[in-house]
Amino acid sequence: MDHDTHRGLPRAEFAFPGPLRDALVAAILDGSKTSTTGLVAEYEKLGEPLPAAGLREAVVDSADRVVAVIELTAVRIAPLAEVDLAHAVAEGEGYTSVAEWRAGHEDFWHGPELRAVLEDPAFTVDDTTPLVLQRFRVVDRVK
Repeated sequence: MDHDTHRGLPRAEFAFPGPLRDALVAAILDGSKTSTTGLVAEYEKLGEPLPAAGLREAVVDSADRVVAVIELTAVRIAPLAEVDLAHAVAEGEGYTSVAEWRAGHEDFWHGPELRAVLEDPAFTVDDTTPLVLQRFRVVDRVK
């Protein structure tokens, strides 16, 4: 990939820098991760527009290096209760049930780092929490 190809693209940061981000980026690069889930509340708190299909983003690793460009192929806003097994499996983290996916995501969403971003130390999710369900494909890799 020409290193200028990703200039000007919004950054796609999966989790926070560290082991989880490293694992998620590796799953994106090996093709096992083709979906991700965000909180509408996080977009609102950061003043960022909700993503839409067709958006291209530069994926960064824990060292803040661009490693790939992804393109969103589908975006859907849905309550937590509507996440299905296909979405959970496409997250590429080895989930075999929606309950397992939900437990892993609740651990992350209820963690101190995300609560700090939201400036809400007691933030919790429930069945009605609006999520941003995204499907994507890798369109380019940084060599």
